[in-house]
Amino acid sequence: MLNSLTDTLDLVNGDKIPCIGFGTWQSAEGDECYNAVISALRSGYRHIDTATAYGNEESVGKAIADFMNESGVSREDLFITTKLWNNDHGYENTHAAINLSLEKLGLDYIDLYLIHWPNPLKYRDCWQKANEHSWKAMEEAYEAGRIRSIGISNFYERHIDVLMQTAKIPPMVNQIKLCPGQTQDVLVSYCKRLRMVVEAYSPLGTGGIFSNLFMKSLAEKYNRSIAQICIRWSLQQGYLPLPKSVTPERIAENARVFDFTLDAADCTSIAKLTGLDIKPARNPDEAPF
Repeated sequence: MLNSLTDTLDLVNGDKIPCIGFGTWQSAEGDECYNAVISALRSGYRHIDTATAYGNEESVGKAIADFMNESGVSREDLFITTKLWNNDHGYENTHAAINLSLEKLGLDYIDLYLIHWPNPLKYRDCWQKANEHSWKAMEEAYEAGRIRSIGISNFYERHIDVLMQTAKIPPMVNQIKLCPGQTQDVLVSYCKRLRMVVEAYSPLGTGGIFSNLFMKSLAEKYNRSIAQICIRWSLQQGYLPLPKSVTPERIAENARVFDFTLDAADCTSIAKLTGLDIKPARNPDEAPF
């Protein structure tokens, strides 16, 4: 039973990952991202998710450093994720990208490093080899202690199957889009069979969930916000949600999801919602980047 933001899930390599992460996608570099991250840390989050593509690693790193200085919380109590961007696939490029992320974040190691997308436009005619070479570089950084855990994002079964043919170390996480009405059940089951933790990005449906009448009724039933309903549902589905906000009050509110439980019937109804104003998960083989 998960009881707080500091409760963890087990990764296959024995490391622990906090059960909710704070997302920073679309948080602008500078004051917006810095203030959001430090607010999250002050609210009890210990798991921060960023990416090279977000362009905000320096602000994330500054917020982490300032929070540790003011709070006395140690680096070992934090869990920081970043990701390899599409233009940087390949062995040498990946090593360089890891070094740059470490520099921007101001960290000696990264807790979790992910390949952000499996089939970038730049490598579309050779994505299998590009991933193989990137993974080899990530394995070396993992063995050197510069990365504590390695994983993937937006990978479907076909991409994972190819990667596993050459990987010495299996992926520990797959971060995919999961939210009400978008459960990707087959992929989730596949990842869990391979003992991967499944992280849910955009667990609030990038805002499209808030106008749904059924979700409004659940918010009234449980006396919670729709965002809290979404995050709690994600936890009960066995996902690791990555909610994002830049508003301090909402950041704190989104953390208060451990003192209530959704009925099983309501969880099923949330999973089956249709007609939501939410973009579907993008096919990684067709992404125009």
